[in-house]
Amino acid sequence: MHRYSISFRQKVVREIEEEGLTIQAAKRRYGIGGGQTIQRWMRRFGKYHLLEKIVRIETMEEKDQIKKMQEEIRKLKLALADSLMAQKCLEAVIKEADKEYKTDLKKSFGSDASKDSGEGSQ
Repeated sequence: MHRYSISFRQKVVREIEEEGLTIQAAKRRYGIGGGQTIQRWMRRFGKYHLLEKIVRIETMEEKDQIKKMQEEIRKLKLALADSLMAQKCLEAVIKEADKEYKTDLKKSFGSDASKDSGEGSQ
């Protein structure tokens, strides 16, 4: 088993990152055997792993604005749920009225009543 100094590891990582040396080429050039050795060095000493991280910097005003928007979204969701519930209730009432009066209220209100009955066109 080989032990590599920190400065040597950093040199290899720097050559890969800055000079475009491939990991396989670095392994051949320096006689590094392990399959994951250089990858571990890249995670420890490299800079490219930082590109995957998202750093978000927010001011207090932005945080307050986000909280307000989240609260507004919550209220809108509640209003939508109430509206959908009212719609379902109205549909149930119409369905029961159709049964009771043996009619189709949606059809009656959806088109001109005089055309449906045949009156007014003669």
